[in-house]
Amino acid sequence: MGGMAIDDSLGILTRGYGFGAHLWRRTRPDARAVPFRLLGKPALLVRGEEGVDLFYDGSRTRRHGAMPALVQRTLFGVGSVHSLDGTEHRHRKATFVDVAYEDEQVRRLTPFLAEEWSRERDAWLAGGRRSAYDAAIGAIGRAVMRWAGLPGTAAAKTRWAAKLAQVVDGFGVPYSPEYLLAALNRHWSDRHAARLVEAVRGERLHPAAGTALHEWAWHRDQDGALLPPRTAGIELQNSIRPAIAVARFVAFAAKELHDRPEWRRRIAEETVERGSLVDGPVAVAFAQEIRRTAPFVPVLPAWATEDVELDGERVRAGGRVVLDVLGTDTDDRSWSDADQFDPSRWLDVTSWDDVEAVRTFVPHGGADVATGHRCPGEKVAVAALATAVAVLGDPRLEVLDTGLDVDRRRMPTKPASGGRVARRGAAIGRSGGCPFHRSAH
Repeated sequence: MGGMAIDDSLGILTRGYGFGAHLWRRTRPDARAVPFRLLGKPALLVRGEEGVDLFYDGSRTRRHGAMPALVQRTLFGVGSVHSLDGTEHRHRKATFVDVAYEDEQVRRLTPFLAEEWSRERDAWLAGGRRSAYDAAIGAIGRAVMRWAGLPGTAAAKTRWAAKLAQVVDGFGVPYSPEYLLAALNRHWSDRHAARLVEAVRGERLHPAAGTALHEWAWHRDQDGALLPPRTAGIELQNSIRPAIAVARFVAFAAKELHDRPEWRRRIAEETVERGSLVDGPVAVAFAQEIRRTAPFVPVLPAWATEDVELDGERVRAGGRVVLDVLGTDTDDRSWSDADQFDPSRWLDVTSWDDVEAVRTFVPHGGADVATGHRCPGEKVAVAALATAVAVLGDPRLEVLDTGLDVDRRRMPTKPASGGRVARRGAAIGRSGGCPFHRSAH
């Protein structure tokens, strides 16, 4: 690998979600590893079960410092759990597990999701024309902030959710003004979250024990010291922002429901039969397949802490090991009909243990949630997305067929329109109607 001269860093920006596929064309079809250069250093792109095992092996790789600083600072925040390894990482991670991963916490969230998504559904039925993406930012944002114990009106929660969503939208485009806006929204959010932490410590706010605001305000590091308010506020955001980022999955769900009316009918029938928007098995299966086929990022980086070898390819200590997330989620050796969108593959996966047992399903990371780098908010994400799927399956609504194209080079991406939604039958004669048949006023 040391003699490789071509640096592929620019390809991540120009090829986006096609970056991995481009590199795999350099080697044999079933390869598990392919060498390349990233930011001037040798790197190894890996995929499949073997690649996941290597990437998440803390004795051979580490995550600290592997993510480019532009991404780390904007998306996750300075000093966040995402930059930690070893015992420090596990200690900080335990609080995330307590506030987001435990089943009791997810059950506490679902009534908020049902209530807020019902508001968005009713707005569409009343003639609203928001996209599925924008509706998701509001509904999930308000629900998760209520769940996290945050104060403020519904409107204030919606505004902060929009700022956090824009941080997610802009972190991957450092060549664009959107990145600058993301940095500004990150700065505002860090200050706001730190003030909330200070208000709790000053006994001006009293969130319930077990909520994210309470737990991060009083979280202590391994030496028994409270985190600085800014760091605690960053981790508070890292407890709620990933749920708001699910809005991108919701936009993809709108597109897939538009393209697959048979699944829309199944989801609608299930929702009516169960009398609930949450936890429908068919809606959950659809949500899981969205996550498999439209992951948030195409790749994730780590440092090799020793010389590592996979499938005959080697990278020395100090090089990067890069997991092909999309290539693993759609790996032909791991999935039957890997390139087909088929929610039925999830209908028999009935427990969360079964989900985590699928080692090549890594849209929210892999390995053990408590000791590794798997996102503890994954259950929350699925609950939020499945509730959205149930709402979008309502036969009184329709997803409009404009703006459903996806720019696969942009990171992160979504259907261009966000998935426009309207009351069924209301689309004709509104802004998208024929200009020759509009009445003049």
